[in-house]
Amino acid sequence: MKIIVAIKQVPERDARIRIDAEGTWIDLQDVEFTLNESDAYALEEALQLKEEHGGEVVVLSAGPERVGKTIREALAKGADRAIHVESDDLAAYDALGVARLLAAAVKDEQADLILTGLQSDDLGLGQTGVILAELLGLPHASLILKIEAAEGGVKVLRELEDGWFQHVELPTPAVLTIQSGNSKLRYATLMGIKKAKTKEVRRVTPLELAAEPEASVVVLERVLLPNKQRTTQILGGSPAEAAAALVEKLRFEVRAL
Repeated sequence: MKIIVAIKQVPERDARIRIDAEGTWIDLQDVEFTLNESDAYALEEALQLKEEHGGEVVVLSAGPERVGKTIREALAKGADRAIHVESDDLAAYDALGVARLLAAAVKDEQADLILTGLQSDDLGLGQTGVILAELLGLPHASLILKIEAAEGGVKVLRELEDGWFQHVELPTPAVLTIQSGNSKLRYATLMGIKKAKTKEVRRVTPLELAAEPEASVVVLERVLLPNKQRTTQILGGSPAEAAAALVEKLRFEVRAL
């Protein structure tokens, strides 16, 4: 079984964020980067399938040279090789543009499964994986918690709303977007880190893929830091009425209950 896992390098969650001078994205100077959380779970699912059924895990990522660090991390955890689409201006691509890059990079790989994270920690669009499936003409399912091999395909567990779950069977090849939190993520071992240095990383450019950016469908015009403000509400009526109103607000406005 050949499994391709698309991963993204994103800013650390606890990084101190500043808006850049143009106001269109964050200032990336002095920002530490890490592997996107749901992509880490996609990689874990792929490695578990490889351990159970054999095969090959290939990691795929797009971005500047610094993305190589995240690729090596994935290789150290057990991926067999990698494809790096090198682009210093990835911000020029929207979700459709990035999906076109990834589709061009893997179209000749003949993979059984392509896994992506459900969404990225920075933009959070949740679109790249499903667009990739459409571009490749493959069946897909999203919000995946678990994957099992089945006759002629895979059986997956999907997380729905309000505590509901769904079992779906798909033929392979297929594209799956993976939800976070259902597996325990592994750490790279010292031996894995050493082996990662010798594993193949194929580097290609958008020009080589004939996938130069087209006009973006979605344009990010301005980025703003959220305003922090405190408000006070006085709940009137009797103690019982005030308590009922408080419970109502906690349940439907704050969603803490």
